[in-house]
Amino acid sequence: MSLTEHLLARIAQDGPMSVADYMAECLLHPTHGYYTTRDPLGARGDFITAPEISQMFGELIGLSLAQSWLDQGHPDHFVLAELGPGRGTLMADMLRATARIPGFHDAAEIVLFEASPTLRDIQAQSLRGHNPRWIDSVTDLPEAPLFLVANEFFDALPIRQFVRDGAGWRERLIGTDGGTLAWGLGPQADQVALKDRLADTEDGDLVELCAAAIPILTVIAGRIGSFGGAGLIVDYGDWHSLGDTFQALHAHERTDPLSTPGQADLTAHVDFEPLALATRAAGCAHSRLTPQGVFLERLGITTRAQTLAASLGGSKLEALIAAHRRLTHPDEMGNLFKVLGLYPSPSSPPPGLEP
Repeated sequence: MSLTEHLLARIAQDGPMSVADYMAECLLHPTHGYYTTRDPLGARGDFITAPEISQMFGELIGLSLAQSWLDQGHPDHFVLAELGPGRGTLMADMLRATARIPGFHDAAEIVLFEASPTLRDIQAQSLRGHNPRWIDSVTDLPEAPLFLVANEFFDALPIRQFVRDGAGWRERLIGTDGGTLAWGLGPQADQVALKDRLADTEDGDLVELCAAAIPILTVIAGRIGSFGGAGLIVDYGDWHSLGDTFQALHAHERTDPLSTPGQADLTAHVDFEPLALATRAAGCAHSRLTPQGVFLERLGITTRAQTLAASLGGSKLEALIAAHRRLTHPDEMGNLFKVLGLYPSPSSPPPGLEP
């Protein structure tokens, strides 16, 4: 049975499903799920993340976290963690850039949160010699100072979509039409989680909720607030969610999210405001939401690019220039992607960010 057939049978039995349930099935189904069956990254995959574009991204992330470690008294044991580590490229670049910082590697316990068995195997190869440990839940993070990065992690968490209808909301659901998957709307109902959105929306406006993000952020912020550390959340999105951002990507091209279940990456823009509120509620401070380009420029990406360029020529130099532009330029990833920093209240934000 294909994943499409499985979804049609489930809908026939249980009725239309939420976008969140659809995303969970498409991305994490044990035998047909997108992340559980393949390596989705790179030119042969469906998308390329910042660490795959250039080593500079991971190097600067690593140095920002390492400086936070130094600023907080360089604890002799801490957790260096990544959520959704992809191929392990980002962590490998972070570790290479921080190798000469005295005591940093000796004190670090490397922990990875990854759901895909395929990607875990690739990460093990990328990080050979560093003895990473994998966890199945963020609640398994040790109670210790936590220095963490989550790059393009929260955008893949399941969302629900609601369309305003008067003083209530109708959930956008996925049902069937003539044997194919199709969009529909549920009945009007009050939504406690959206009570504050009646003030800034009109009839017909669509708002997305990502309930799965809050428990994850709460655990991370709780660890950092209680034990020290720093977190860098890097993703595309903005401060306040409004409109339909649910999308599918296949072979680096946009596609219909309902057309090929399990064969395309499904994501939605991150609504950073609830993440920031959850951070505060957990007793942790957060930085200003900062465009990725600004963050990287503050960390010295242009100087690093010039250093690398000095020994390059021809197509390699052109690739470096293109990578720098793609990571930082406002028309590329520079403005679309944002960075939110987490840190203990008495400390300063990670370098590259402001309170």
